[in-house]
Amino acid sequence: MPLRTLGRTEVAVSAVGLGCAPLAGLYEPVDPAVATATVDAAWAGGVRHFDTAPHYGAGLSEERLGDALAVRDHNSFALSTKMGRVLVDHEGPWDLWGEPNGKAAVFDFSYRAAFASHLASLERLDIDRVDIGLIHDADDHRDAALEGTYRALAELKAAGRIGAIGVGMNSTAAAADMLERADFDVALIAGRYTLLDQSALDRLYPLCAERGVSVIAAGVFNSGVLADPAPGARFDYAPADRALLERAQAISAVCERHGTPLRAAALQFTAAHPAVASILVGARNPEEVDDALAMYAHPIPGALWHELKRSGLLAEEAPVPA
Repeated sequence: MPLRTLGRTEVAVSAVGLGCAPLAGLYEPVDPAVATATVDAAWAGGVRHFDTAPHYGAGLSEERLGDALAVRDHNSFALSTKMGRVLVDHEGPWDLWGEPNGKAAVFDFSYRAAFASHLASLERLDIDRVDIGLIHDADDHRDAALEGTYRALAELKAAGRIGAIGVGMNSTAAAADMLERADFDVALIAGRYTLLDQSALDRLYPLCAERGVSVIAAGVFNSGVLADPAPGARFDYAPADRALLERAQAISAVCERHGTPLRAAALQFTAAHPAVASILVGARNPEEVDDALAMYAHPIPGALWHELKRSGLLAEEAPVPA
């Protein structure tokens, strides 16, 4: 699988990376042995970029990923984690995660918290360095994140303790604002450049190209509706509304006419933009990894993209696979 360097750094990521939030029991529990097997399947398929965060399962994702990667030479893969949340004691309802562990992640974008978060991540991951450090979900906390977390990340990068720094966000407007105000290498953006949402084309992706910022595109299935647009499918972690569901079903119908699984079109469309260095695919078991890699390599006729654009289901200016 191709490797691409991020920005002007020496950090290289594989064209497909593994998003490790599901390993922390997203929505429902995951057996630790299955989590390890999932990472093993990604490795066997050529994946060399693994993305996690303290927020995912309140540290559980980092712990499981660290266990799974412990037998491998860190020089042969890139690992990204995030800052902007710290873990605190917590009992009771637990949001998206299916395996309560007595902890929860709460926002803290202070300078001091960033260093504490970095050290705690190293311990949970059982590694000596992070390749990519990202400011996590600062969409509504930009000033605080730039004053605190960014300053810490920049110092860690200057000291050689982190290879590349960036943002990990959902809002394209907020991400573009952050990129205009500070020097970043990478922008991890979830769900804003997909078959259903191409809002990153408006400002963010041109800005990334202008400033030499590489994009890691996450959420290519928009939480599931672009994997299987059946009633009840999720869009951005919530049930998709009727209009979105019908649009996804219309895209799926075009794919069927051209003998292409919707999942293949979703993955390859997002990966085709020249600003995108890597796409992240979340998986909770080896079968989902194997399917994603097969869909990434599935042949797609050019006529499919022409029909999507002709029918108004895809932005005319959106780059498509050759």
